[in-house]
Amino acid sequence: MKKIFNFSPGPASLPIEVLKQAQSELLNWNKLNISVMEISHRNKNFVHLIEEIKDDLRELIKIPLNYDILFCQGGARTQFSAIPMNLLYYNQNADYANIGHWSSKAIEEAKKYCIPNIINTVKIKNNLYYIKKMQNWDLDKNSKYLHYCSNETIEGLSVNEEPNFKNKIVIADLSSSILTEEININNYSMIYASAQKNIGPAGLTIIIIKKDLISKNKKKRKELPSVLDYQIISKYNSMFNTPPTFSLYLSGLVLKWLKKIGGVKYISNINRKKAKLLYNTIDRSNIYTNKISKHNRSITNVVFHLPNTNMEKNFLKNSEKNGLYYLKGHSIIGGIRASIYNAMPIEGIKKLINFMNDFEKMYS
Repeated sequence: MKKIFNFSPGPASLPIEVLKQAQSELLNWNKLNISVMEISHRNKNFVHLIEEIKDDLRELIKIPLNYDILFCQGGARTQFSAIPMNLLYYNQNADYANIGHWSSKAIEEAKKYCIPNIINTVKIKNNLYYIKKMQNWDLDKNSKYLHYCSNETIEGLSVNEEPNFKNKIVIADLSSSILTEEININNYSMIYASAQKNIGPAGLTIIIIKKDLISKNKKKRKELPSVLDYQIISKYNSMFNTPPTFSLYLSGLVLKWLKKIGGVKYISNINRKKAKLLYNTIDRSNIYTNKISKHNRSITNVVFHLPNTNMEKNFLKNSEKNGLYYLKGHSIIGGIRASIYNAMPIEGIKKLINFMNDFEKMYS
């Protein structure tokens, strides 16, 4: 089989070791002579799997016991509605940082349930986009919570600092950055992430939330669906309805893989090396440009442009011939986008860099 490197922004590549293990266990999981896709989620073996995943997440992210871990469906986009429906009662409002595309989508949904205080955080200086320091965000003292997306995958913009707001409920969408760098979970009241970038296949969304944030919201909106109700999801151990069993299984394997290779601290160092190699290539180039301030460059989604669309089309055509897949930038901004999540090895980055250098020589 041809060796390729998958730079897709999601669903993204998975560790080859995990895929091989899943392949070997597909017909006979846990020596039960059936597939994990066929087993009941009420079976004691699967319940044990759920608890193992929680334990591994607690170890990797250092999650204290006053936080609950919920497994949901519908992707992070569903949480754009679920969060205000769970945490805002009628006539309450919240702060929403507008950083990029996914921030704007969260704001669109929030407008259905409140009048969000929109914080425009992105500025331009010397033709580079940057994000205002969090201490300069204009929060509403009466808002119920602050919501922001830590890493905007389309624009390649990243906050690159942790929140430090006293007496403020902070909620972060970490879909593209979870497990890529160490965080202090105590700085957040809730984080959430869709799985299909750093955790596993599509179909699973992980929520890590303070238990008191679930319990103290006794007043509920009448339109809050039971399947989105955090209290109900917690009460039923994320099995109020049938969970995405195969996505959970594969995600569990990825967490085991991450623990085996050295955990979040180890992979963070690798991720920074990968990003540095790629950004250095862009910065030295005469044809590749990145318009993000160095302080706010994403380490997982490296976005760059060439002088014209014809060159970009030629770049994409030839990169695929060289085994470098899914580098096309999002249609909103065009260009090239290399998504280099945890499962992307340095070998893939080096191959991309060699191709970029060879491609540039064609135009020099």
